[in-house]
Amino acid sequence: MKSATTGIFFSIIGKANRDAGCEWFSSPNSAPKRDAVGTERALRPVLWRSMEQAREKGKRWVISTREEMQQAALEVVSEASRKVSIFTHDLEPGIYDNPEFLEIIKRMVLSQTYARIRVLIADPSRAVKNGNNFVHLGRRLNTYIEFRHVREDLRTHAEAFCIADETALVYRLQANRWEGIADTYEPAVAKLYGKMFDEIWLASEVEMEFRQLGI
Repeated sequence: MKSATTGIFFSIIGKANRDAGCEWFSSPNSAPKRDAVGTERALRPVLWRSMEQAREKGKRWVISTREEMQQAALEVVSEASRKVSIFTHDLEPGIYDNPEFLEIIKRMVLSQTYARIRVLIADPSRAVKNGNNFVHLGRRLNTYIEFRHVREDLRTHAEAFCIADETALVYRLQANRWEGIADTYEPAVAKLYGKMFDEIWLASEVEMEFRQLGI
């Protein structure tokens, strides 16, 4: 399991580096380089030391099924106290409309007046057409929960992920597959994806159908 975790982790780190346009060097004095969202560059993540160090916080595990993704989403979002950022293609029925997941979100936003839940959706038509309890919750709590439709030229991103407080995340390389990795304390990776999320968020708009729903 360790070798499988390591392999998937390095694949994800490499993809994170390319997407965020940021390189991790072994030297702490090396400055990161940043490009625009979507820039593909050949980068060299040097993370073996951090992989081998004993973990003092959090846990990391591989997921490969819908049920494992569902549980990972619960564990990751439970780590949040300030914000949750979700990049999804269709709100993933059974994951983000899971009653347990929604209860955690609702409890967080009602207990923290500064809490913010942001959701980027590549294709919201399914959620709007078939209905989704996360969308309904967002309508009731639209001060805290906001949905945006990913700008058309940025919908080439194939991944899906959920970030909690820039420290925990669950990430899948392909949104149409369940294989991925979850970590309840990996701030460096979470921040890389958080920056990418922020850029796409600022470039995207509220979906017209969502406006009609009042969210």
